[in-house]
Amino acid sequence: MAVHTGRRGFALPRTAPAPLPWRVIVFVLLPFAGGFYLSYLFRSVNALIADHLAMEFGIGPAELGLLTSVYLLVTAVAQIPLGIMLDRYGPRRVQGALLIVAAIGALQFAYAEGYRGLLVGRALIGLGVATALMAGIKAAVMWVPKERLALANGILLGLGTLGAVTATAPAEIVVAASGWRTLFIGLAGLTLASAASLWLLVPDSPSRRQNHGASTTEGLLAVARDRRFWHLAPLAGMIIGTSWALQGLWAARWLADVDGLERNAVVSHLLAMALALSAGAFGLGWSADRLTRRGISHEMLFVAVAAATILAQLALVLGLPLPPLVTWCVIAAAGSATVLCYAILATYVPRELAARANAMLNLFHFGTAFAVQWTFGIGIVQWPTQDSRYPVEAYTGSLAIAVVLQSAALLWFITGLKPRRFLVFAASDARSIQAPSIDYATARVVWCSHLHRAMQQTWNWRMVSLGSFSLATSLATIALMAALDRPAIVHVIDVDRVATEEINSAVDLHADCEVGHVLTRWFGRFEPIHAFPGHCR
Repeated sequence: MAVHTGRRGFALPRTAPAPLPWRVIVFVLLPFAGGFYLSYLFRSVNALIADHLAMEFGIGPAELGLLTSVYLLVTAVAQIPLGIMLDRYGPRRVQGALLIVAAIGALQFAYAEGYRGLLVGRALIGLGVATALMAGIKAAVMWVPKERLALANGILLGLGTLGAVTATAPAEIVVAASGWRTLFIGLAGLTLASAASLWLLVPDSPSRRQNHGASTTEGLLAVARDRRFWHLAPLAGMIIGTSWALQGLWAARWLADVDGLERNAVVSHLLAMALALSAGAFGLGWSADRLTRRGISHEMLFVAVAAATILAQLALVLGLPLPPLVTWCVIAAAGSATVLCYAILATYVPRELAARANAMLNLFHFGTAFAVQWTFGIGIVQWPTQDSRYPVEAYTGSLAIAVVLQSAALLWFITGLKPRRFLVFAASDARSIQAPSIDYATARVVWCSHLHRAMQQTWNWRMVSLGSFSLATSLATIALMAALDRPAIVHVIDVDRVATEEINSAVDLHADCEVGHVLTRWFGRFEPIHAFPGHCR
């Protein structure tokens, strides 16, 4: 039995949340995880076949960026209308129908004869899997208790992100043996099988009658009017969208052009990143479930994840001597922070608006991923190629812009958090006392009032210090980058030669001899220097 602190500070018994029923896991979470698995596989596979597409169709980084990100663009545009359909018709019907569209897109991509055919196929795939995650989250909200929602989301995302694992070494085996077109034909068949599992296994609703809640416009406005949503959405979009954009395409190009890795090593790094993404989903879901019981909110855990991935990207920008496997795994794991974002958002809105709220948040996720993935390629092509590769500055410059935007979003999110109350009596409790009859009650009112102001001042100073630290870090980063780009100038001073003419007075000569003696003793620790002959004996 767990114990929590009541409003007055007394310990109240509380039963632990019930475990997830195995029927919910097998007949609800697993079928939706299959669709999300395919969406992640489609999203990440272009990083593996980018070189094949570039050679066969003669396209450059900008075209590759658009081709890969059009999947994200269509997914982002479809979020709100499809989110409304999820609330109205249920996740089973909507996702089951859309996966058929994804299968058609995979076949179109496999048989494309030109760049436009690839774009159409990629766009259809993006539309078909646009609700892959959102439908699973909606089903979890319908079937899982709120206190277990983070764990259910973690299971869903952890299983689904295994698609990113499949898009590395296993997909490389298929491509090497049969080509990338055969790979997409096989993916079309798997997509149809996933659609069939949704129609045959998943129940429609936990109750016969589904509450649709408010109207479409009222539901969207209710989410849009929530100030907390507008503090969460920019950070969620920048952190998760950047991670998706890098892992989906540019991580492979960075590892090849910046780190100089061979293709086998690049595939191995992509596999490790995919495993980190999957482990991050399971780990964050489990950690959020445990840490919440200890008083650590989902918001604070999300702040820690955001700070970690920003620091990892900053290390890449500065070229710090860290193993690329470590930094890229941290960046990839941040892509699974959606498990925290959806759990946070579930505390902001009622259940009947969950799909629409998740759709608005996904609009930031996929929209930012599209913008980062496309503009990253546009930024790279602004630099001239060197030995058929783009210079390091082309990649670090594009990533530096993303780091700055993520840091700004993190500061904005932190300013929206409320200061935590650590003590038993809140100021609101003190102000509720109308007419204290004893001096102790009066002292309590005054003390709680001062405490409330002190906590507010502490919070304000923390925000000021955080802003100052961010500014100092930015300036130091700029100075360090400038110093690294500027070549060092070594000045050599000879102190073991005697002037041929007298240029100083006797007093100055004695002082010069003392200085020369000190220099001789100091530099003599590093290399032998001849003692001053003549007047300095």
